[in-house]
Amino acid sequence: MRLRTVHSTLNRGIGFLLSAFKQQHLAIIFLSIYCLFCSFSVWAIEYDINGVDDDKLKDNIELHLNNLKVDSSNLTDPFWREQIAKTVATAVQPYGYYNSDTLVKVTKDETVRLLITLNSPLTVANVTREIIGEGRQDEEFRKRFNAFSLKPGDTLVQPIYEAFKSSMFNYALSHGYFDFNWQASRLDLVREQRQANILLIAQSGPRYKFGGVRIVGEDKAVAIIERIMPFEKGEPYSAEKLTEYNRRLNQSGYFTRVIARPVVNKAVDNIVPIEVTVVHKPNDAFNVGVGAATDTGPRVRLRWERPWVNSRGHSIHSELFLSAPEQSLTMDYRIPMQNIFNDYVSIEAGYQSIEYSNTATESETLSLSTHRYWQEMDSPWQQDGSVTYLKENYKQGDEIPRTTELVMPGYAIRYIKKDDLLNVTEGLYLKGYFQIAREALLSDIDMMKGGIEGKIIRTFGKHRWVARAELGAIKTNDFERVPASLRYFAGGDQSIRGFAYRDISPRENVFNPVTGERVEATIGAKYLTTQSIEYAYRFKDNWRAAAFVDMGTASNDIGGDVDYAYGIGPGLHWLSPFGPVRFYIARGFSDFENGWRFHFMLGPEL
Repeated sequence: MRLRTVHSTLNRGIGFLLSAFKQQHLAIIFLSIYCLFCSFSVWAIEYDINGVDDDKLKDNIELHLNNLKVDSSNLTDPFWREQIAKTVATAVQPYGYYNSDTLVKVTKDETVRLLITLNSPLTVANVTREIIGEGRQDEEFRKRFNAFSLKPGDTLVQPIYEAFKSSMFNYALSHGYFDFNWQASRLDLVREQRQANILLIAQSGPRYKFGGVRIVGEDKAVAIIERIMPFEKGEPYSAEKLTEYNRRLNQSGYFTRVIARPVVNKAVDNIVPIEVTVVHKPNDAFNVGVGAATDTGPRVRLRWERPWVNSRGHSIHSELFLSAPEQSLTMDYRIPMQNIFNDYVSIEAGYQSIEYSNTATESETLSLSTHRYWQEMDSPWQQDGSVTYLKENYKQGDEIPRTTELVMPGYAIRYIKKDDLLNVTEGLYLKGYFQIAREALLSDIDMMKGGIEGKIIRTFGKHRWVARAELGAIKTNDFERVPASLRYFAGGDQSIRGFAYRDISPRENVFNPVTGERVEATIGAKYLTTQSIEYAYRFKDNWRAAAFVDMGTASNDIGGDVDYAYGIGPGLHWLSPFGPVRFYIARGFSDFENGWRFHFMLGPEL
């Protein structure tokens, strides 16, 4: 019996507590809803501003009014009308209007109508400026200081005054005047006379100079870090040059993280040291790339890189490329020169095996070359002087297998400029090249090969145009001994769409050991010419519809008797996060073949 009594008492107690808890929560909910409606009523006021034409002035008035929390139910209260008028007066003062009047009216729909009379603004009567310190002898510093735009007779606009003070301070710091301060800066307002007097006295202090580099971290890169500095020790400090230094360090390819900064608190005799904090790339880096194209089918690239062979920045790059018709292995040893980015010596060795059934081409190529690349900093022009040794075993059609050895000095010049690494909307690419081989200079034949190629991309709103062209020629005393890898072919994704890769050139009726039948196959040509124009319309953010016309040929003749191949068709571009993906359906027209072909390309166009 006692247990039941205790149990009943506990139930009543728990019920009472739950009831109190629910009532408390209901009270909180109702209070929140009430505050929400109150808040809405505060922010729901609409202001109709009249008497102000200047957009900046009107925006500032609206900004101040939006920060004034007025309940719409209190708009009839004279106190709140006075607060609105004071808020408007405060908003127009920075623009010189210190004697404005505002009449506040409330319409039936609770819109607050403001009738603002600005009256005459304050004008600048006197501007007194002076520089104290080394900045007085600095022509650029004086020019910047004297660029203060408010002059006697101008309407006082305080944002201009404040912005100048801030920009002058930033300019001083970015140019090495780390002790800069405003010894005096004052704005005196004489409201009775509608005038303002401005006083600006700048204490520039000394201009600091670049000191030596201090490396935080492993110091094996000291030679590279010092070589790419865009300034010299003792040169006047410039934040712009330090920014350029950081850009060069990050683009060098040697570091996973690097930053250079001035250490002003360790400056001695106004010489500020530059501290460079570095984290080097690992000794070895590996990369695997998988892709596909209609020319080569599925393909795999395996890359290995050793960015640090020694402290002078020598590096090794190696790549293995695998696809059904082509396999290659290359190795590149680079020695950076003064400009480590695009100014270097490259020693390259490579092996390539090619077997294209449609060209009846089989070849194995060994090559060794030395290139000297040079390019001015920030210039789009790159030059390449080279000497290449090439030994190729090849078979073209029913020709007997041949081996040709060539030693070829060469030169190439390239121009490339684009507005984006992946999705190019404005770009230009040009290249010219030639190679020479002579029997008197350790080659099996006399040969000269040269050509020019180019591409231009222009975009006008949603309309995009791409035009490209290529010309090439081979002059030799024995064309049959020109290696297959050096002959010209046309056709394919980057040449004339509507045809297979390397499907356009002189043909021969040859035996195909795979099918056991005789077929026509291309064997390569002396001359090449291709042209293309493409139009694309961007109909969605990441999609373009395209149409193109390609034409050209690879032949052994020059002149009007040459038969050209044509390719036309529609296309679709998807601007993916990893680069543009382009699809085309092409119709090819030529004397030897007419048909449809699908083309797929992934990656940037320049």
